[in-house]
Amino acid sequence: MIEQTLVGFSRRLQKRGRPRLKVCLLSPHPLVLTEFTKLLANSSYRVKAKHIESHFTSDFHRLAFPRCPLYVVDDYAPPTAALLVAQILERYPDARVIAVAESFDEANAFPLLRLGTKGLLTYTEARTDLPAAFESLLEGSYWVPRVLLSRFVESILPGSRNRNMISSSVGLSRREREVLQAVLDNLSNKEIAGQLNISERTAKFHVSNLLSKFGVQRRADLIVMSFKGSALSVASQHQGPLQA
Repeated sequence: MIEQTLVGFSRRLQKRGRPRLKVCLLSPHPLVLTEFTKLLANSSYRVKAKHIESHFTSDFHRLAFPRCPLYVVDDYAPPTAALLVAQILERYPDARVIAVAESFDEANAFPLLRLGTKGLLTYTEARTDLPAAFESLLEGSYWVPRVLLSRFVESILPGSRNRNMISSSVGLSRREREVLQAVLDNLSNKEIAGQLNISERTAKFHVSNLLSKFGVQRRADLIVMSFKGSALSVASQHQGPLQA
């Protein structure tokens, strides 16, 4: 079932005209590398797997790894994983990084998010959710549990809060406010279309207009903006990952 999902996702990418994705897997565990390499390779991904020592060494900065649009980093040893993410994004600022671990909390997630990691998945989630996470990251969004992301944003915001509500901004039509609330509720274009009884194309059009009006490029930026003011009260307490 998992492999069928990955194959289907890869085929959808090819239909959209995207080349086969090149993914770099970095882990100190041979079994993790083998399992995820098999899953991704069977779905037509171009996979590069590299074994990483679980302890920091003085020549860590000399570590060689291929240039890829996507990296999956095993967070088995958090200090080493953080250093690895820093190296990846220093060399390839446009890369998207997903970290995988047994579990995530503020202690191991926040350092990765500060460095620029865009996705956080447990090992169990990664076995089924990697395709959706890849797509979100490629579209410029995040794949992070909503509660954990909200705590992270709270931790980096200044003490004072802007009380202007994003959803009541001047210039938004009733429909745009409905779409905005749906975006803050972490709904995809397809889900917005179903909820508002409009076509998916129309939903995508409204989302694009909202991004333009607020001067941002990604849905994630709108959600981050919502955390800065009372618009947070408009958003539902959706617990799933932040979608593209």
